Amino acid sequence: MNSPGTAADYTTFLEELVEQAGHIPLEYFRSDLVVTDKQQQGGAFDPVTRADRETEQFIRDRIVAAYPEHGIIGEEFGTTQGDAALTWLIDPIDGTRGFVSGTPMWGVLVGLKQGDECLAGAMRQPYTEETWIGDGSAAHFIRRRQRSRLRVRNQARLTDAIVCCTHPAMYPTEATRQKFLDVIARCRFSRYGTECLGYGMLASGYVDLVIEGGLSAYDIMPLIPIVEGAGGVITNWQGEAALNGGLIVAASCRQLHEEALEYLAF
Repeated sequence: MNSPGTAADYTTFLEELVEQAGHIPLEYFRSDLVVTDKQQQGGAFDPVTRADRETEQFIRDRIVAAYPEHGIIGEEFGTTQGDAALTWLIDPIDGTRGFVSGTPMWGVLVGLKQGDECLAGAMRQPYTEETWIGDGSAAHFIRRRQRSRLRVRNQARLTDAIVCCTHPAMYPTEATRQKFLDVIARCRFSRYGTECLGYGMLASGYVDLVIEGGLSAYDIMPLIPIVEGAGGVITNWQGEAALNGGLIVAASCRQLHEEALEYLAF
């Protein structure tokens, strides 16, 4: 399986990979797990657990076995350079705070990019046995081997929109936090604590906007092909490509995205 592969090859591989990898954090979920703070400079608490590291190592080992020439970027073990133009991005447990709090608001994220193009991405929530997967042109939801096509709902007005965000504290400055608050003040209602699942809910047609800040590439790149494959729009707050992270806005349609950007863009 060392050839470049097709989109179908990669999504099949991804689907199996995240399902298998999800068994590892599930074994530790709601257990007496030691939590370490990665932040050593007095900044915001940044938790990591044995489950994070074991899950990423499993994913890395599977990728190396299948595609040894590809590069890998992971949250816990950094960058492994490859000989090919393709790079895998891994967030083994996106939402570790939710994970250690015993809530199901977390997921295993793996994505593949070629240069600045997001080729495929998958999110797995092992506790609910749910997978979201996409390649930018289509996206699917899988639960217990049952597969359905994902489509966003075409909610075009900010006043009718449901917006998700992990937490207002994730914005890097007071100015960016205030811009976010300006948007949610104009929406129907908002929900916090959604982590990566907010993007899954947008792709599934349950919410209309996800607005976040301070994201790394591995936090967001795997989710881009899912949102876009379901018909949504996702960029940074300047309307540029989202794959490098930072300040992110995902919307169910272009009209809603443009209206949100009016309040978010600097």
